[in-house]
Amino acid sequence: MKTSNPRTRNALVIGGSRGIGAAIVRRLAQDGATVTFTYVRSQEQASQLAAEVGGNALCLDSADRTALISTVEGVGPLDVLVVNAGVLGAGDPLTMDPEEIDNLFRININAPYHAAVAAARHMQEGGRIVFIGSTNADRTPMAGLAAYGASKAALKGMAKGLARDFGDRGITVNVVQPGPTDTDMNPADGPLKDAMHGFMAIKRHAKDDEVAAMVAWLTGSEAAMVTGAAFTIDGGFSA
Repeated sequence: MKTSNPRTRNALVIGGSRGIGAAIVRRLAQDGATVTFTYVRSQEQASQLAAEVGGNALCLDSADRTALISTVEGVGPLDVLVVNAGVLGAGDPLTMDPEEIDNLFRININAPYHAAVAAARHMQEGGRIVFIGSTNADRTPMAGLAAYGASKAALKGMAKGLARDFGDRGITVNVVQPGPTDTDMNPADGPLKDAMHGFMAIKRHAKDDEVAAMVAWLTGSEAAMVTGAAFTIDGGFSA
């Protein structure tokens, strides 16, 4: 007797053209999902990645709430939403441009909330929502990261609340918190590597596919009872 093939999962990665986001796109596609991802400026990289995984790349500034919600809804009922887009604002809070801080909060806090709510309205039963946060939500050992750390800490409270809001439909909401990870924004041989490794038990940058593997587990069937939680992958940076 023939059995039908399992339905292909529909996944959206907000901020998926480079670094950790691109690794997540590749891993979800490798695991059999149809993946759409967004980008802001890296059009050439996005086009290449879309061709590589057989997915779709959409240009989106996630600070634009209307465009963000429209994009999420336009992809169709989702099984998986990963919100990876984020910005790093660092500097003396007494001299930083307030507009820079407001934009950081729009992208790092407002966008994940609005994307998750828009996705949940039409999400399949048992869907998965994952926010990419930061180990700086739990530890900020350097000056100048107050706003950034606050924005990433906010994701933990957001995940706890949305986990309860969406739990009756089996939708899980979790946060993955990377530490130093080898990307073009934070290369393993960059000028701050010695300072960062000095805080770590495992003294190296993580690989982007190691972070993607954590996301893959949280979006898979084995993590159906894991929700409202934060998972840190930082080599002991926050230990």
